[in-house]
Amino acid sequence: MGKILITPRSFSRYGSEAIKLMEAKGYEIISNQTGKSYSYEKFCELSSDVEGIILGVDRVDEYMLRGAKKLRGISRFGVGIDNIDVKTANQLGIKVARAIGSNSTSVAELTVGFLFILARNLVDNVNEVRAGNWNKTSGNELCGKTLGLIGLGAIGQKVAAMAQSVGMKIIGYDPFVDTLEFKQKHNIDVIGFEAVLRQSDYVSLHMPLVEETQGVINKEALQLMKRTAYLINTARGGLINEDDLYEALIKHRIAGAAADVLIAEPPDKNAKLLALDNFVLSPHIASLTVNAEKNTIDLATKNLLQMLEG
Repeated sequence: MGKILITPRSFSRYGSEAIKLMEAKGYEIISNQTGKSYSYEKFCELSSDVEGIILGVDRVDEYMLRGAKKLRGISRFGVGIDNIDVKTANQLGIKVARAIGSNSTSVAELTVGFLFILARNLVDNVNEVRAGNWNKTSGNELCGKTLGLIGLGAIGQKVAAMAQSVGMKIIGYDPFVDTLEFKQKHNIDVIGFEAVLRQSDYVSLHMPLVEETQGVINKEALQLMKRTAYLINTARGGLINEDDLYEALIKHRIAGAAADVLIAEPPDKNAKLLALDNFVLSPHIASLTVNAEKNTIDLATKNLLQMLEG
């Protein structure tokens, strides 16, 4: 029936049953067994004669799409599609699907983990012990603090529920939700973007990276935040102007930040943000749990087969 290319490395760890399912339907499977991401050139080469792709972080641009003459469907192994030229895909009749909701719990849990890390200065305290010291840095309780969510989709809603369980007040911004419904159903006050920044003790980003949201957290936005406030980003690196964030952190315009994503990944070892004591970075692991990966494998496979088989 044709070939299917699977680019995410984690698919090979937990996706044997999904691969068997696709093979049973007659597809030849090309699965990434290299232990690393394909180079762009290799990705384009492998894509040239496949009918479907289960896509990781690989760049799908116009050149790649026009070279994939048989391609009919792209199933994103995750939610974000900022690495896909959707406009060209639509023009060529290539369908695109996302694994919506498959990793929302895992991403939400890491976000809440960052709340505790920042509030209790856990990195500093752990590093002191590792250095053979017993110096202690005091922290703050999350109970009674205000968490501002920029984006109130599946992940934002789960973060809200988890944070409410420890006594946090939740406010949020999302131009696509019903304000009254979110107040009644989720006990979230949906207000303006700038108001969220001004009122929050912690600001957490949960929006897609599109042209309108590129660099939405910039110098002007950071200046609206409290000096005692913290910024968390488990969404996309491009949402933050990293030069502006560096200036805000080094000048203590905000208290600190934690991120799971950056614009360039992995970052250069000399990246200036990494030298700051009030910046915490994890290596894009928000959805890296066994549960989320299995959920995403199942949904990404289902989505692709539906696109290919109508």
